[in-house]
Amino acid sequence: MAPTLLSTFATEIIIPVCAVIGIVFSLIQWFLVSKVKMTPDRNANNNNSNSNKNGYDDYLIEEEEGVNDHNVVVKCAEIQNAISEGATSFLFTEYQYVSVFMVVFAILIFLFLGSVEGFSTKSQKCTYNVHQMCKPALATAAFSTIAFLLGAITSLISGFLGMKIATYANARTTLEARKGVGKAFITAFRSGAVMGFLLAASGLLVLYIAINLFKLYYGDDWEGLFEAITGYGLGGSSMALFGRVGGGIYTKAADVGADLVGKIERNIPEDDPRNPAVIADNVGDNVGDIAGMGSDLFGSYAESSCAALVVASISSFGIEHDFTAMCYPLLVSSVGIIVCLITTLFATDFFEIKVVDEIQSALKKQLIISTVLMTVGIAIVSFIGLPTSFMIFNFGVQKVVYNWQLFLCVCVGLWAGLIIGFVTEYYTSNAYSPVQDVADSCRTGAATNVIFGLALGYKSVIIPIFAIAISIFVSFSFAAMYGIAVAALGMLSTIATGLAIDAYGPISDNAGGIAEMAGMSHRIRERTDALDAAGNTTAAIGKGFAIGSAALVSLALFGAFVSRAGIETVDVLTPKVFIGLIVGAMLPYWFSAMTMKSVGSAALKMVEEVRRQFNTIPGLMEGLAKPDYTTCVKISTDASIKEMIPPGALVILTPLIVGTFFGVETLSGVLAGALVSGVQVAISASNTGGAWDNAKKYIEAGASEHARTLGPKGSEPHKAAVIGDTIGDPLKDTSGPSLNILIKLMAVESLVFAPFFAAHGGLLFKL
Repeated sequence: MAPTLLSTFATEIIIPVCAVIGIVFSLIQWFLVSKVKMTPDRNANNNNSNSNKNGYDDYLIEEEEGVNDHNVVVKCAEIQNAISEGATSFLFTEYQYVSVFMVVFAILIFLFLGSVEGFSTKSQKCTYNVHQMCKPALATAAFSTIAFLLGAITSLISGFLGMKIATYANARTTLEARKGVGKAFITAFRSGAVMGFLLAASGLLVLYIAINLFKLYYGDDWEGLFEAITGYGLGGSSMALFGRVGGGIYTKAADVGADLVGKIERNIPEDDPRNPAVIADNVGDNVGDIAGMGSDLFGSYAESSCAALVVASISSFGIEHDFTAMCYPLLVSSVGIIVCLITTLFATDFFEIKVVDEIQSALKKQLIISTVLMTVGIAIVSFIGLPTSFMIFNFGVQKVVYNWQLFLCVCVGLWAGLIIGFVTEYYTSNAYSPVQDVADSCRTGAATNVIFGLALGYKSVIIPIFAIAISIFVSFSFAAMYGIAVAALGMLSTIATGLAIDAYGPISDNAGGIAEMAGMSHRIRERTDALDAAGNTTAAIGKGFAIGSAALVSLALFGAFVSRAGIETVDVLTPKVFIGLIVGAMLPYWFSAMTMKSVGSAALKMVEEVRRQFNTIPGLMEGLAKPDYTTCVKISTDASIKEMIPPGALVILTPLIVGTFFGVETLSGVLAGALVSGVQVAISASNTGGAWDNAKKYIEAGASEHARTLGPKGSEPHKAAVIGDTIGDPLKDTSGPSLNILIKLMAVESLVFAPFFAAHGGLLFKL
């Protein structure tokens, strides 16, 4: 194997430097957002009326119509505090429960893996090279446990910081909307970028530091080192599961309760301050769509890196101890941070949005620019960070691979992600015919709306599945399972931009809610609604990326598991495998049933409480009395904490039970079945919900002649659209996004526990 052009020393500098640049850039973005003042201070503006085009010192473009500016700012600050306190209190409660699970599961990992060789401290023969001695199984158990805790803590911190940034920025976006839609867009987007870069850079930095610290003990035993590192991915994903499910139940219980009573029964606008569930609804956007999604994408990133590193460690990179080639996945992520940094400047500094119609295209350009630049970045990394040819482990044999083939594998993943993103946009944006058809079906009531929405969701699965299938075929043909792992990494290489676009949505949604609650003029609300409508579509694109990358990641992890567990072939015709396959395919439905019912029962309590307050608090509908927001926040918190445990237990216990009692062949069937059915259910659920939401917004906005014939708010078609949107809420924000964690988490957990299952699994078949 020829040496790489990039020296080991250069690699050791480039990776941490890129991560630090990402963290510094996110802090700069946060500083720029913080320049929007939350205190009424008018004198500062008069001195700097000619500041830069994206500056924060412009005088208000128009005065509020008859609204005292001082009161507006004070009200916005009060609402922001209420949302921030609600979100912080929920996450602290959730993290207390999750930390108990974290400690218990860490002990389980240590006991299961330590028992593989009877807690022996003697060196053992290596799994893939029996002529060499590797570190004892007890060391792998200890280091896997440490890696698990590292991944879990990083995931929790990522989610928490994302939520803090979003609640810091929401009211600032509202206040900037008074100066024009461009100013509000920049504030919301910068805030999203803070989260995107902080998460991408910290995930990379912690993983890189962990590898180097573990290397001090493992030395030349790279097989053991990278097997232990897989715990990092398991930690990230297990926390993401609770974040997504808990946050999803919270946000949708509040949303459904607020919509059903507020819009349909009482005919008051969305985010009206008279609605008792309105604060809980806005808190939910932050704990579900921000904290949950942040943990989810961090988990995907950690797992795709771990899957690639595990396969590389038993290929020529690991056998010949070529550190630069070994770190190829981390180099791709490092370049991704720099590429996303340049891409972000296009949205915030190089171009200015002047009218509402430019918002959607500005966000789409972010995806296109980052993908094009990243293609160039991957080419550079592939030619200087890889030898011209090398060997990749392929189920027991070594396959010759060239650097240009690996470049194509990463690119296939990257461009498949873009295709999935645009197909998702086509099916969920109200600028295109599919959503307009769904809106049109509301003429004849909620039933036809539901039928059209479900059909749209099923249809939207077709192209993404072909994109995933082609990328799997191409990448596997070129570089076996390593090719699939780096294709997943390619899809996630622009994670900083993807997260910025994704986090922008809930921040804009909150900004609109704050404008409504603070009693700002309808022109401000129109601007925040335009930001929010674009954000809804980008959230759907983000979910598409997460699901697509989850499919590739879990397939790569599945391949690593099959190799590590010593399975020769996964033969579907053997009963052991087939029963696993059919049970695995059922799991996404069982999981979805649990999460949907959880949202339904929590929403039931919320509806009853909102009705009670409207009926018993005198003067509430007239705006003379304040509702009791706290009780609604408590209902959502209690329901989500209680209801997140059964779905979480289903996902985490399934691989342990199947592997221990039925063995690795049955478990391989379960993983394959869950992957195949989970991806389809996740895409259709997310897109159906997104389409119903935007069909409702299409009618409400009344931007076209067709939309105006269906409106206005409160009309029968609009009520039918609200019902569709309410049904879609748990689909798009709870069940759909959580399913991608189900397929990834089961795969990475099986890989981490593979040594135990291979040694002691299949107890029932041994009787």
